[in-house]
Parts: sequence; C-alpha cells; structure tokens
Amino acid sequence: MLWNLDDLPIFLAVAEHQGISSAADYLGMAKSSVSKAITRLEKGLGVRLFERNSRQFRITHEGETFYQHSLAVLERAHETEAAMSALSGKPSGKLVVSMPMSFGREIFSPHLARFRQLYPDIELELNISSQSVDVIRDSIDIAVVVGAPKDSELILKNLYTSQLLCVASPGYIQSITNDILSPEDITDHIQVIEKRYANMALPYRTSVSNGRLKPPASAIKINDPCSVRDAVAAGCGIGLIPDQYCHRFIQDGQLLPILPGLEFHRGISLISAVYASRRTTAHKTALFLDFLGDICKQLPQKSGPSAG
Repeated sequence: MLWNLDDLPIFLAVAEHQGISSAADYLGMAKSSVSKAITRLEKGLGVRLFERNSRQFRITHEGETFYQHSLAVLERAHETEAAMSALSGKPSGKLVVSMPMSFGREIFSPHLARFRQLYPDIELELNISSQSVDVIRDSIDIAVVVGAPKDSELILKNLYTSQLLCVASPGYIQSITNDILSPEDITDHIQVIEKRYANMALPYRTSVSNGRLKPPASAIKINDPCSVRDAVAAGCGIGLIPDQYCHRFIQDGQLLPILPGLEFHRGISLISAVYASRRTTAHKTALFLDFLGDICKQLPQKSGPSAG
C-alpha cells in the first residue's frame, strides 16, 4: 500500500469542511500538515482528489469515489473497535458529544465524575455551545438537542419531555398592579425570553381554553435559558423557562409560578439525543445514551396534559 490509513480522517475533514484551512482549524492541525497529508494520498493513489486554486476548491470525481470508500473503511474500523470493546467488557476510545450550554452546565456536568468512574477508558470530548451543530459535518458522535431535529436521517432518542413554566420573582409579582388572570395578561410582562421562542406563537391550554401566546417583539432575546432564568429571578418581568432549570429556584423561593394551570405544548421544548450511525461505535454510544437517560429520569417530572 502506497498510502497511509492514518490520512483518511484528514481527507474526510477536508472533504466535509470544503477546504484545507477549514479542516485544519477543525482538526487543530497546522495547515501545512493537512496539505501534506492530502498530497501524500494523491501521490499514493495516483489521482487528483481535489481541484484547488486561489478562487475555488472542489472535490474531483475520483475524490468523491475515494470519499465513499473511506467512509466504509472507517465505519468498518469503528465496528471492529466496538466489537472488541464489547468483548473486553471495557468500552474505550474517543466519543465526541455536543450539548447546549445550559444542559451541559446544569444537568450533565454534575455527573461527570460518575461517568469517569464508570468508563475511565472512554476518551470523552464534550462540546458545550449555544450554537447549533451539524452532526455529520462536525464529526459529532452524539448531540443533545432541544426540539425536533431538522435532519430526518439522524437516529433520535427522546431524553426528557420538558415543560415551559411561567414564573416571576416575588418582588416583581408584588409590583404588578393588575391581576394576572389569563395567558393574554402575561404578554406585556415578558421582558426577556429565550431566542428559540421569540418568534413563535406558543400553543397553550388551560382548564377553560386553548390558544397561542406570542411574545412581544420588544423582549430581550437570549440564546441561553439559564440566563433568562437568572434575569427573571432578578426581577426582569415574567419568564417562560423550561422546568428543569426552574425547580431549584422555585423550591428556594427565588421564583414563583404564574397561572399554575397554564400548560404549553411540550413538543417545543423536547430534549433528545441524535446521532448518525456511521459516526458512532455502538457499544460506547449505547452506554452514553443510557447514562444520559438515567440522568434525565432523575429530573422532576411535571404531569398534566399537553397543549394542542
């Protein structure tokens, strides 16, 4: 063999990130090292894998063919690793997981010590970010997401059926001059809201009616529910916050529920884990998914009908 298997992940990164510079940034490698790896592959294979000049970068027909075979080779390598890991009873190897900032910080991170104790040979790389990720493009093994994923080809496992709670600080509630008797009365008091809900007409139901609540355009938009919670706890209006980030604050008296009989549709804040089969090794993935599931089972569950 005139080319090195170790260069395959570099080739895949260049193909999927559509450029040597982007791939180098993703891999944490020097641009020159990535370029040399591609040159080695092209020399060993005797074909041009990419057309590249100062104006464009594109994969060739030969590169596309090699890309598909490279995926198959790495998939088989992953399957072999999974099989041997299962036989040994000691899961090992790298596992890349992405999750939202608030979920990672408040739900998952407190359990890292237990995960490390259970699976010391799994090389966990945890990417915590408020930005959405592309599981395939970003080489993510498992991604924790809120709401329904856009890519229908991904495998999905539901972790927790979250519920938006309507809450405010005791001080803010005391400052309200008019009674809050219906969901329509809430709108003018929403001063800050999670960005994902800002432009939605949120479906709800109460014991007497169904409807949709549209947050005001003037509300401050934040892409982190815990930051919204902290602002509301400090007196910034009435907030719509996922229950898993509110329970402790309600127990401590920092937040009080508004209209306890108000139920928002649970599908808008469903927490799931998604993954693509070719990016995973079954044994590690199954163990991590089970670990996530056990964590989410410990979250307080709020019973009641979902809004339709």
